[in-house]
Amino acid sequence: MPEPYGDSKTVRRILRESGDTWAVVGLSANEERAAYGVARVLQRYGKRIVPVHPKAETVHGEQGYPSLEAVPFPVDVVDVFVNSALAGQVADQAVAAGAKAVWFQLGVVDEAAYERTRAAGLEMVMDRCPAIEIPALG
Repeated sequence: MPEPYGDSKTVRRILRESGDTWAVVGLSANEERAAYGVARVLQRYGKRIVPVHPKAETVHGEQGYPSLEAVPFPVDVVDVFVNSALAGQVADQAVAAGAKAVWFQLGVVDEAAYERTRAAGLEMVMDRCPAIEIPALG
């Protein structure tokens, strides 16, 4: 992975300075999915998670929404747990929603979406996991 897609300074800024409301796109009540565990870790570190999934399920005590557009309040970071073919569309929605940052999970890479998102002024990392990065901040 090229350094700009997940350099430590950007990771630190997103985790510490971009805000505490994280929309987790792809998060459902399915405990077998990675998003479920990552969302729990984010909560333990003081982040408010907002489940975004077509089923709009309540997860970890937080009301779910079927799309980013349906979330009735601002989100700071959009954490993306969809496959790379769909991730760019989610990044574009994050820009439209006024998010400060976009985070593509491990295995999720879309270089064109990265360029568009950065050009729109948002911070972004790809192919990284906040549940791995946040404990390392100390």
